[in-house]
Amino acid sequence: MKLKPVPGVALLAALLALSTACSGTPAHSTAATPGTGSSATPRIIITPGDGAASVRPDQHIVVTSDHGTLTKVTVRSKDSTVDGELSADRTTWRGKWTLTPGAAYTVSATAAASGGKTTTVAGRFQAAKTRSGLAITSIAPDRAETVGIGMPIIITFDRTVTDRAAVERSLEVRSTHRHDGSWYWTTAYGVQQAIFRLNGYWRAHEKVTVTAHLAGVKTGAGTYGAADVTHRFTIGDAHTVTVNAKTHRLVAKNNGKTVRTWGVSLGTGGDVRSDGVDHLLTTSGIHLTMEEGNPVRMTPPGLKPTDHGWYSEDVRWARRISNSGEYIHQTGGQEYCLGHSNCSHGCVRSPADAAKWFYGWSYRGDIVTITGTARRLDWSNGWGFYQMPWKKWVKGSALDRPASTG
Repeated sequence: MKLKPVPGVALLAALLALSTACSGTPAHSTAATPGTGSSATPRIIITPGDGAASVRPDQHIVVTSDHGTLTKVTVRSKDSTVDGELSADRTTWRGKWTLTPGAAYTVSATAAASGGKTTTVAGRFQAAKTRSGLAITSIAPDRAETVGIGMPIIITFDRTVTDRAAVERSLEVRSTHRHDGSWYWTTAYGVQQAIFRLNGYWRAHEKVTVTAHLAGVKTGAGTYGAADVTHRFTIGDAHTVTVNAKTHRLVAKNNGKTVRTWGVSLGTGGDVRSDGVDHLLTTSGIHLTMEEGNPVRMTPPGLKPTDHGWYSEDVRWARRISNSGEYIHQTGGQEYCLGHSNCSHGCVRSPADAAKWFYGWSYRGDIVTITGTARRLDWSNGWGFYQMPWKKWVKGSALDRPASTG
C-alpha cells in the first residue's frame, strides 16, 4: 500500500519540471570489496542514494545485493511502510509504487552470504515537492456504501489525462473473491472518466477496495500525481430484477429466490423524433439502478413547455435506471394499465405499495433486465455498461488487457 493516503477524493498533481538526477550518493555497505565463495561479504546498494534530495516522484525505490541475498528490507515514510516486491533470486527488492511528492523516506536492508556473513545498511532521501494539477473529482460508489452486484467503479477526473496507461497502472481493485474486470476510458460532456466493470458480477456480501496509487505517477508532460486515494465499499445481497414488456410483469429476486412480483406498465411508444428514436418506448437490455428520489419531477427529455408532447409531473418512490428518463416508480394514475398494457412515457410504472417496497429494498448497482421492446439500451445510457460485449469493453482499456481483482 502507498504511504499515508490523503483523505477525500481530491488528488493533487504537479506541473513542475523535475530533474532526472538525484543529489546524494547510493547507500551501500562500507565493508571492503567482497571476494568470492563462502568468505564473500554481501554488498547492498540502495537507489535513490543516501541524502538524495528532490528525487523525481515517478522513480521507484530499488535495493540490490551482490554476493548475497536480501533477508530483510524495510522502507518507511512517516508512520507507514512501503510495499515492495522481491525478485525470485532474492537479490533485488523494488518498491511497488512511485513516490509521494515531498515525502521523506528511510530505507534499511540486510543481506546474507552463503558463508554466513551479513551486511546491514540504511539510507534516507527526499522526494521532490510539486505544484497542484490533476485532481479526482469523484469516485463511485461512495465510501462505505452497500451496493448491488452489478455496481461499476467510476473515477472522474477534473481534466483530460494525457498518459492514460500510466494512470491505469496505478489503479488497483481488490475484492474478497477474484474476478476478471477491465477499465474503460471515456470522455463525455468534457468530463474524463475511467470506469471499471467485471466480466460477470460481484458476489453477494464481499468487500471491495479501490485504490488510486497516483502519488508520483507521471500523468502527462511535466505532471505528477501528488497523493493516493482509497475507497472501500461492500456488496449487498444479490438483487436481480426482470421486467417483461409483453407479459407486463416484474419479478424481483434476492440471492436467486423470488421475493416479490407485480404487474407493471411500460412505455406506450409513438414519439419518434428527427433522431429516429421512439422516446416513449422503454429500453430493453441490462440496466443498473442508479440514484433515487421521492418525489422526482418528470419532464420529457429534449422538449420545452411549448412543444407538443410536453408534460411535467411529480412521481413518488422513483429509482432511476437510465439517463434517458427511465425509472421504476409509483404510477401516477391509470392503475388499470398495470399488468395489462403499456401506458407510460417510458418508465416502469408500479403499484404504490410495490414501488415503495422497491425503493427501500434496492441498492445502487442492482441488475434490472428489461425485455420485449423495440428500443435497445445503449451502453452509454446511464450505467448500461453491460450492454457492451466484454472483448470490446477491454479494448477501451489504455493497457488493452483485463485487470484481475482478489
